[in-house]
Order: sequence, then C-alpha cells, then structure tokens
Amino acid sequence: MLVKTFASAVQGVDAQTITVEVNTGGNVPMGKHGYSLVGLPDNAVREGYERIEAAVMNVGHRIPRIKMVVNMAPADIRKEGSSYDLPIAMGILAGTNQVIAEKINQYVMMGELSLDGGLRPIKGALPIAIQARKENFKGIILPKANAREAAIVNDLEVFGIDNIREAIDHFNGDEDLKPTSVETRDEFSYNNCNYDVDFSDVRGQENIKRALELAAAGGHNVILIGPPGAGKTMLARRLPTILPPLNLREALETTKIHSVSGVLPSDTSLITTRPFRSPHHTISDVALVGGGSHPQPGEISLAHNGVLFLDELPEFKRTVLEVMRQPMEERKVTISRAKISVDYPASFMLVSSMNPCPCGYYNHPDKDCVCGPGVVKRYLTKISGPLLDRIDLHVEVTPVSYEELSGFEPPKTNSAEIRERVSIARKIQEERFKDLKSIYSNAQMPSRMVREVCQIDTAGQMLLKTAMKKLQLSARAYDRILKVARTAADLAGSKNIKMEHLAEAIQYRSLDREGWAG
Repeated sequence: MLVKTFASAVQGVDAQTITVEVNTGGNVPMGKHGYSLVGLPDNAVREGYERIEAAVMNVGHRIPRIKMVVNMAPADIRKEGSSYDLPIAMGILAGTNQVIAEKINQYVMMGELSLDGGLRPIKGALPIAIQARKENFKGIILPKANAREAAIVNDLEVFGIDNIREAIDHFNGDEDLKPTSVETRDEFSYNNCNYDVDFSDVRGQENIKRALELAAAGGHNVILIGPPGAGKTMLARRLPTILPPLNLREALETTKIHSVSGVLPSDTSLITTRPFRSPHHTISDVALVGGGSHPQPGEISLAHNGVLFLDELPEFKRTVLEVMRQPMEERKVTISRAKISVDYPASFMLVSSMNPCPCGYYNHPDKDCVCGPGVVKRYLTKISGPLLDRIDLHVEVTPVSYEELSGFEPPKTNSAEIRERVSIARKIQEERFKDLKSIYSNAQMPSRMVREVCQIDTAGQMLLKTAMKKLQLSARAYDRILKVARTAADLAGSKNIKMEHLAEAIQYRSLDREGWAG
C-alpha cells in the first residue's frame, strides 16, 4: 500500500514542501525490520526509526515486520533534522491500516518524537506555515509549542499537539483537534513599540540623545567613543525605542529569521519590536554573518530591521569586522556551499562603542591617561579604514556630572517623542526615494546621488571647505557630512540644507580628524 504524507524543508528563510512516500508490503527475513529510507536524509532523519518505533508502541500501536520503503521527495534536496519523525510515523501507520489515510494528504506535518510519543518543538514553523498556505493545504499539524507562531498565517488551520496519539485519533475520527487561533493584526497593534527601556531613563547626555536621534532618522551607523561608565551601552540599548515602529511586513520578515534560527521565544508568535543584538567580542566570523556546515542565520541577520550593537569594537577580531563590510552595503548576506546557496536578509543599523584608549581615559576631563606614546594610535588602528568609512557618526560621550545624576528635574524627552520626530523624517525620505528599490534612507545613498540630494549653497560650501581644512578631515568624511546634514534638515522639516545642519554634521567626524589620537 502506498501512502503520501507531507512535510517541509527550510532553506534560508523560506520553506519547500517535502513529499514523504511510504510503501508497505512484502515479507522480510526473521530478525529484520525491513525498513528502508531514501531521498537524501541526514543521520538525524535516519536515526528516527528507533524513535518512531518506540513512540508508536508506547501509544498503543505497533510497526509490523513487513517491508517498508520511505522516500522523501524531491530526492536532490538534503533532509536535515529530526522534525520529520511525525510525517514518517503517520505514513507508516496509514500504510499499515492503523490510521485512516483519507484526509492525511491535506495536511503538512512536522515534529520530533520522544520515546513516549510526545512532540518536541521545531525550527522554522512560520516559513513552513506560509509555504503550506501558498500550496493550498488545508492545515498544518505540529508541536503545540510552535502553534501560535504558525497561527499568525491566515487561512490555514493550525493544530498544535502534545502527543502523536492526538494526530492518530484526529484522522481516525475518534477526537477532533481544535485549531489554534491568533488575531495577527490585533496582537501586532497591541505589542508594537512595547519596550522595557526608554530614553527618559537617561539622565543628562542630551547631546548624545540628539546624535542618536539623527542616526535613527537617517539610518546612519554610529560609533560612541568615551571612557568606562559614561553610558555608552545604556544609550545604545535604547536606540531601538526611537526607531520607526515595525510594519507588519517587517515584523513577519524578522519573525521568520528568528523562527529559522530557533531563537523565537516560546510565548511569542510575532516579533513586534525592533531587534537589538549585542554579541560578545569573542564571536567568530561565522556566528556573526551566518554559515556553518548546515547554514544558519548569523547575528547580522538576527538584527535585521533592528540594531546590531558591537561593544568594545577594537576588541573584536579584525577578520570578524571585515566580513561585515559587504553585508552592510548589500543589506543581505549570501552563504554558498558546494550544493546549496542561501540568502539571509541583513538590513541593520550598526551601533558600536569603544574606549578612546586601552586605559579608557584619553581626553577625559578629570582623569589622566596612562597609555604610553603611540599606544592610543595603535589602539584606534585596530578598526580598519574601510569599516570606519561605513560609519557616519562618530560621537564622543563624556561622563555625566553628579548634579545631573542626582537632580530631580525630569528628562527633557522620552522615546515616544523622539520616535515621532524620527518617523516624520523617515516619511520624508520614503517620498524622496519612492522610485528607487534599494534605497530607503539617507544613509544608503550612493555618492552620485549625494551630489543631487544634498546640494548646499555657497556659504555652506565655504563652511565645509574651512572645516575640512582646519580640522584636517579626510576625504571620506565629505559624503558622510552631507548625508548627516541632509538628515538634520529632514528632522527640522527644511527643504534645503542650512548652515546649522552642516555645522552639526561636521562635529560628528571625530575619528576622521588628523591628529585626533596624538
């Protein structure tokens, strides 16, 4: 007897339907189970037979000693992981007349079986559900822990089960499963912009808040330079709270990546806030950009539509920082292997922080730097010029005074107020770049477009010329200053770039100044 069940394989952030064909019949020699599995399965799939046999036996059924051939098609796609246990088990039970096979081909099934028949969570439930709806399946059966995640896909019945017995009873008509329901738009609207931190928590540092507002408004990468304890990390963690709220399309994109990686919280069906990722400086290049023998998204993809924060930037290995350069330009990363090539989105804002020197007190207003001659310069050269070239704002962070910390005066702004101004500036940029597919913010403008969009008058030209000469700014600073000035003008609602916008942009090029490090 031939029975077909359906599963799914995740490649990149998308899924592809897998047909599990189970053919039963024929005698086998004594002591043999007669089970054959073909279709390019990996070891985790091959080892599934022992789990399946024990699980089926422990829920009151059995696998007879007859010949069984299981084919996983298409056979040229590698099947990885243990989540194919459920569709294979159900195919075997249907092929041996223990489950009614009439409706079994209307569902996609995924789940790893434990020996008592229970189901463990899987990765990639959201893209699997999206593909199932696209191919007009009636529903999807998967572990209950993944049900809410899959249920955000409309027009698809999602059944979350704890034990294979529930699926058997459902197809045999003994007990109907209840579909999981999630009101996607209601949940999205309720949790959107629901952050645990706020800029109102930060005492003082109004100039740094302004710099981060500029960064958020134009999508600019930023580096914070200052002594230990000045508040660099605290400020960076609050940057997502002032970015424009995620729209539903961005939320689904972000959720798919976290789902594929297996890092989506169990009580979360949809990511509704901007991600904030902060990897340790010992991270490898593969963990940062993605890859591995079985390609998985890296930190830059998990930060998609959000913020990637690299604390103590000079402490990261140079090779790790260099592999970020291309994804920062292309807003995606391509992982190529001999038999597969996958693309992961990686549109993120880079926020980094660093001490100005190894001891941390170079240029400190109260403490003396104890670093020897040339040490500061060598410390800064750990960050390559091409990477600095992709960071628009260099912001010097100074310690907060005791009076500001102990004062009772409430902070001047909170995240909601800043986010409103940032959103207005982003809408201006959306209108400006509406005819361009790959550009959404001022930070993404190529050099040729900077000349068109960021035109300045004669007085502005003179100011910029004087600044570059007097401060000995490098050539790469020119375009960056114009982009940031354009963002400052957008925040002010000005059609033209004015002198004050240029002056503000110029002050954010600390590391480009010749002689800054002595």
